[in-house]
Amino acid sequence: MSAVDIHKMRVAFQGEPGAFTEEAAVQLLGEAITTVPRPTFDAAFRAISDGLADALLAPVENTLAGPVVRVYDLLLESALTITAETILPIEHHLIACPGATLDDIRSVASHPMALAQCERFFLTHPHVKRVPAEDTAGSVREVLARGDKSSAAIAGRRAAEYYSGVILASDLQDNAENFTRFFLLRPASESQPPLPDAHKMSIAMRLAHRPGALLASLEPFAKHGVNLQKIESRPIHGRPWEYQFFLDLEADSSAQLESALSQVRQATSDLRVLGLYAAARTSSTAPISSEKGKL
Repeated sequence: MSAVDIHKMRVAFQGEPGAFTEEAAVQLLGEAITTVPRPTFDAAFRAISDGLADALLAPVENTLAGPVVRVYDLLLESALTITAETILPIEHHLIACPGATLDDIRSVASHPMALAQCERFFLTHPHVKRVPAEDTAGSVREVLARGDKSSAAIAGRRAAEYYSGVILASDLQDNAENFTRFFLLRPASESQPPLPDAHKMSIAMRLAHRPGALLASLEPFAKHGVNLQKIESRPIHGRPWEYQFFLDLEADSSAQLESALSQVRQATSDLRVLGLYAAARTSSTAPISSEKGKL
């Protein structure tokens, strides 16, 4: 995209305004974009074909909770291409109505995953009731709309700012190494040529039905100096006990990746490149991706 286009770029995400995914989109692409909240992952993946968005940012894994399996299924069903990744530190804050104090709080709402990641807070505040909600940012919106000073929500700082809530306690997460990884997805027909530092690749593959197929499909990566960073399996719908494998690969050059893939294809019944992109960094202060420089 050109520098002018970034001011028009509409990025869909699952959740409500103030969600962690919206924060990740701004971290990756800057404040000039227009974010498009969608109620479900399915609706977010339809946003581009529905004409509501130009791109989609979707979470694919969390360092504590693991993969977001619905996103992997939808990615495979779609014709979208991964053009960038970004990694967001997940920092949970206790957010309440203006004028409320920590001693006032009797219930805390949030997504079940966020509640589970703040176990120490609830152990030290046993009188506080946990209230599962659909969305972290949505729980903040509901608390502020009710105006109940005995209720609070757990979400990110962006949600507190968006809904004008007050942060009563910061960094409630039990584990400081709590990160979520996101993919920026765009229609394959609109994707730009990979940048020079695009040495990371995500693929999906199905194995050929013969003994040793998995080993044969992985050996070429070692042979060509490709780092196999991750392998994930998902059941193939309608085909019991057969699996789709998702792999993340990284090499010093895209040529190494292509050389390895030419041999991997011989051991697979189907192989699809989901995207070639620059690797993100986990530091919130370091440059996250080169996608922004391409806009």
